[in-house]
Amino acid sequence: MRPEPLPPQHLPAATPTAAPQTARYLTNNEAAEFLRLSPRTLEKQRVIGGGPRFRKFGRRVMYAVIDIEAWADARSFEMTSDPEYAEQHTARRPGAR
Repeated sequence: MRPEPLPPQHLPAATPTAAPQTARYLTNNEAAEFLRLSPRTLEKQRVIGGGPRFRKFGRRVMYAVIDIEAWADARSFEMTSDPEYAEQHTARRPGAR
């Protein structure tokens, strides 16, 4: 016994300006410039951790703009007395009080 076909869904017509978003990738130097960091800082963060997510295509390291923005947003605080800010910055420094 076959199930009945589903009725067609009425979807709004696609507008010509609504093109599908493709992921945009930046090189290490472009990502560093985007974040206003040193390219060396991103290189170090790839080794020790703590930096934005990256992708490897062969020998090339690439960063998706979406990942860079998410990483930057995760480091957004309103003030230095914000409990999350204090927790992150005291946890990194051994011997910090």
